[in-house]
Amino acid sequence: MYMCSEAMEEYYKRLREVVHGLAKALSKSLGLEECYIYKAFNLKSGFEVSAMNLYPPNFQSNGSMGISDHTDPGLFVSLIQQVDGGLQILSHQGKWINVYIPRNAILMQIGDQLEILSNGKYKSHVHRVVVERNEVRRLTVATLHGPSLDTFLSPAMEFVDDSHPPLYYGMTYKQSLEANGNEVDVQSNLEQLRRY
Repeated sequence: MYMCSEAMEEYYKRLREVVHGLAKALSKSLGLEECYIYKAFNLKSGFEVSAMNLYPPNFQSNGSMGISDHTDPGLFVSLIQQVDGGLQILSHQGKWINVYIPRNAILMQIGDQLEILSNGKYKSHVHRVVVERNEVRRLTVATLHGPSLDTFLSPAMEFVDDSHPPLYYGMTYKQSLEANGNEVDVQSNLEQLRRY
């Protein structure tokens, strides 16, 4: 058990380094100072929440749906899986696109709070998991990387002006998670926080 604990500690330590690096890169891509997102999300006090999903071979649920359409709260969401296939992202044209994650790779996705902070410049993609015709066991680990619960998040003033009003209400991360509740669907978080 101790070795597993050490491995998990090391995994999350390295994953935080990736998240901090991505936060710097996205800050710069938005024309902001390099540490803007790190500070705005209070990542020094941020935390991770992981969920493990296991689908046995020939798993049947609601037809072929493993997890229905949704977006994820947080700054980023990291995903690892031991088999390829199953994840789909909704394109801007409204079509589902299969996402293939190479073995031993980590997929990083934008979370709802980054869409809110950027006032819609970055998007939290609608995605789902399809498990039809799975002939092998499918195991995934999704990790939400978020700010501290008391961090207040709203569209950054740098992205709000007369031509670009704030698209989302501001609230603490805890309030946004509570608004999301236990539901996993596309209407959960972002739609509740949208102003228009």
